[in-house]
Amino acid sequence: MVSDRVQWTEWPVLVHSARTAVAAVASLLAARLLRLPEVYWAPITTLVITQSSLGAALTVSWQRFVGTVLGALVGAIVATHFGPHVLVFGTSVFVLGLLRAMAQLDLTAYRFAAVTLAIVLLVPRTGPAWQIAFHRFAGVSTGIGVALMLAMVWPERITGRFEGTRDSMAWSRTSPPAGSGTRGDRARQTKP
Repeated sequence: MVSDRVQWTEWPVLVHSARTAVAAVASLLAARLLRLPEVYWAPITTLVITQSSLGAALTVSWQRFVGTVLGALVGAIVATHFGPHVLVFGTSVFVLGLLRAMAQLDLTAYRFAAVTLAIVLLVPRTGPAWQIAFHRFAGVSTGIGVALMLAMVWPERITGRFEGTRDSMAWSRTSPPAGSGTRGDRARQTKP
């Protein structure tokens, strides 16, 4: 009985781990093939947005892409004219929040925009800010592309007791996460 349980819980973990490793390596190789100067952004992005379904990957990818573009643009402009001062950085993060609200983007896009801004503005570089911003954008875009291709070519299959994660908590098909759905959804689930 114990060996059956181990078999059912370990196989999906092995497949998920292999899928994640393949995605990370493919993204790194793609960035190298494109001769990106900072190849690590591609696999980092792929690891962040690799999801269990194409729909989930598309949503996260779009937010990451838009946030990266916004952060790269603001970062390049601010770095070119003001430099990496604390007050300038804080003001820029605040402005990104206002731009996010005006563009009706979600908080995921805002987080990615702020991370990109911090990288472009605060990491000491020898090149111009626009070049740094473009390198970040190119690496992230490559990572997004690889993650989306993986989601189409090798979608994650959820089987057995291992159901992956939902909201960073383990869950299974037989027991949905506590508090999931609305009260109306839960009431409909209990009615015959």
